[in-house]
Order: sequence, then structure tokens, then C-alpha cells
Amino acid sequence: MLRLAALMFFLLFSSLPAQAHELGSSGGFITGFNHPVLGFDHLLAMLCVGVLSTQLGGRAIWSVPGVFVMFMLLGGILGLFSVPLPFVEMGIALSVLLLGVALAIDKRLPQLLIMAFVGVFAIFHGHAHGVEMPQLANPVLYALGFICGTATIHLVGVVLGMGMQHVGKQYNLMRMSGGVIALIGGYLLIGS
Repeated sequence: MLRLAALMFFLLFSSLPAQAHELGSSGGFITGFNHPVLGFDHLLAMLCVGVLSTQLGGRAIWSVPGVFVMFMLLGGILGLFSVPLPFVEMGIALSVLLLGVALAIDKRLPQLLIMAFVGVFAIFHGHAHGVEMPQLANPVLYALGFICGTATIHLVGVVLGMGMQHVGKQYNLMRMSGGVIALIGGYLLIGS
């Protein structure tokens, strides 16, 4: 199990960042599904949400990612209707930084606080993609794909989190991965 977790982290962190916010591409379900996977900032934030939900345990394993998806959809609707939201890219980068920090400190924070925290950042993630939807060929299919892609990444994060809890206590895998993600978030924040 430790080898599997190490391999997954190697593959995750050896991939090159992709431009997640390309405008003018054709957009169906597959494009929407791939969008969060190919956007390095989105991928890291969504993995963190899944891993963080396992840190909390219990109902948080499904409710924290569920809150992210709901608020991401709200942000997407705001973007679709051109409701301005300042500092979107900064909010996305900050989400990567702070979600990484939350993993690195490895404290059982109150579930409602984490849900509020995740919900606020999900609005930024959704808004960035809602702004793009009118330019896509099929925004409804794109949105459905994006939601399914996001949920899949959350699920992968949950599986990673459970694996890290199972084998990683002696190695502090969750804390180390959170620290690395926080550093990447800091780098993204400087660039935004």
C-alpha cells in the first residue's frame, strides 16, 4: 500500500501543469470531465478536499466533497451569468495553499468550519469555469462532465487519504503531502 501511495504521488507531482482556463475550445462532456484533471491547480485543490475529508472521518467523507461540488456549481452559475467575482485566480491559488496547510497541520478541525472553508473556495473554482461556458459548444454537457470529473478527483483523494491513514502514520504521509501542496499553492499564489 505504501508503494502504491508513493507511486501515485510521484505520478501526481511529476506531471506538468496544464492551462486549465483555455477559452474557445469545443466543450462536451469529455472536455468538461478532463478540465479539472488537466488543470493542475484544480486537481490539487480537489484532491486535498478528498484527503481532508478522510482526516475528519465519518459523514465528512461524503459531505465535505459534496459541499465543494454544490458551491462550485453555484460559482459556475455566477460566472455563466457574468456576475463579477474579484480575484478568482488568486482565490484558486489560495485554496491550494490553505488546503495544503490544513492537511499539513493534521488537526481535526470542526467539520462546519471545513465545509464553510471548502465552500468559499469552490465558488472561485466554479466561477472560473462558468465564465468559460458560454464560449463552449455545449455548456450543459461540459458542466455535467466538470461535475463528474470533480467528484472523481474527490473520490481519488478519499482513497488516497484512507491509504495514507492506513500506512502513513509512521511516515507522516498526509502531513508531508499537505506541506508539498501548500508550497505549490504558495508558488501559484505568487504567480496569480
